[in-house]
Amino acid sequence: MDKLLDIAEVSDQSGVSASGLRYYEKRKLIHAVARNGLRRQYEPEVLQQLALISLAKSAGFTLDEIGSVLGRTGATVIPRGDLIDKANDLEEQAERLVNLSKMLRHVANCPYESHFECSRFQKLLKVATRVTAN
Repeated sequence: MDKLLDIAEVSDQSGVSASGLRYYEKRKLIHAVARNGLRRQYEPEVLQQLALISLAKSAGFTLDEIGSVLGRTGATVIPRGDLIDKANDLEEQAERLVNLSKMLRHVANCPYESHFECSRFQKLLKVATRVTAN
């Protein structure tokens, strides 16, 4: 059996605060396997689970969505369809952000006194309106 990790070790190695670890435990995303006095002890594999949680959160998955994957008994199985859907969402969000960045740069550098006189600005507004309406 691998050496158990104390809550402080898990916090140091994962970058998740002790209170965050306790919260994840309350949400049943991770679990302590023992206690040393009042201090929780974890299997070393918890670090991999925490990395997965961090990655999933960065991708926009909610803790409930993450819990539905981690809360299953047995091996963690990540639904590929959900990953594809989230990847598509991220690509759409990236496209919106690129368009917004272009608009801001143009507004900052537009030679017209009034931006509404600028045909390029008018086109960017139409694109922005279509994107935000969806």
